[in-house]
Parts: sequence; structure tokens; C-alpha cells
Amino acid sequence: MRQFVLASALAFGLAAPALAQDKPADQAAPTTYDAPIVNNKGETIGKIALRDGANTLVMRVTIQAGGLPPGWHGIHFHAIGSCADTDKFQESKAHVNHDNAKHGLLNAEGPDEGDLPNVFANADGSVNAEVSSDTPLTGEGGLKDNDGSALIIHANEDDHATQPIGNAGARIACAVIK
Repeated sequence: MRQFVLASALAFGLAAPALAQDKPADQAAPTTYDAPIVNNKGETIGKIALRDGANTLVMRVTIQAGGLPPGWHGIHFHAIGSCADTDKFQESKAHVNHDNAKHGLLNAEGPDEGDLPNVFANADGSVNAEVSSDTPLTGEGGLKDNDGSALIIHANEDDHATQPIGNAGARIACAVIK
């Protein structure tokens, strides 16, 4: 019996390197990034969590916030990572849009890279949402480039068609991505 156990262990030990070779090469852990969300008063009202997918073709965006007006809100990635001008968040500039596409998830000539689905704030102003984006966090065209990017929450729902921001209205919250 002892020889059988030893022979089995040796066989398994010799097979293990072959099994290991069948696995894909070590893949780097997905890139993640967390940042606070601030409102127009500069107060932290929540956080975003970004995580590249396994192949970095899809990124998961998690938004947890409070203190927003109830109802639907457009959210977009903007080209500059700044939320310093809290009154209007204009330093974040326009949407991330390397391909000069038209705005809107429903636009035949879009969407641009900053376009994201709307999020809903409950009656108490809270948002707990998860959306996806094909804009990468890092690498070519990534959000974490030299000047970073920003996630902007708008006052109104994005209609996903009207130029340039889908009638989403004022910028009411911001998170820096650097």
C-alpha cells in the first residue's frame, strides 16, 4: 500500500508541472482605483470604485453616493482629472473623446468614450449603482493618463442623443481619476 501511495504521489508530482504549463501565463491583477465624490460645496458625498476587467476591454464602475436630488442623473467621464472648481466643475473640460465621436449611447455616430448609462438617486438622494465602460482605466486612451480624468454626475437625466451632453444639465458632483 505504501508503494502505491508513493507511486501515486510521484505520478502526481510529475504531472503537476505539466498541468501548470497548461495554465495561461501569470496575468497581472486587474487595475483598481477608488476616489471620493465631492459635491458643489466641496463636501465628500460618496465614492467611486473602478476596476478593469480581466482583459481590460471592460471596466466596472461602482458609484455609492448620497445627497443627490432624487431621480435620474447623467454620468460621464470628463477629459481632465480636476474637481477643484467645486461650484461648476468646469476644469474637468469636455468628455473623454479620443475618436471625436458624437455624444450619446443612442446616437448612430456615437457614443463618445465619456458616455455612461444614467444612475438613479432614490427619494433619500442615495445612489448605489454599477455600470460598465469600454474606456480603459490605464494604457492607451486610459482614464489615468497624464492629466487624469473625472467622473461627473449631472443634475438631469442624459437623453443619450442631444449634443453635446444629452441635456444632462449642470455638473453637481465630481470624482478625480488620476
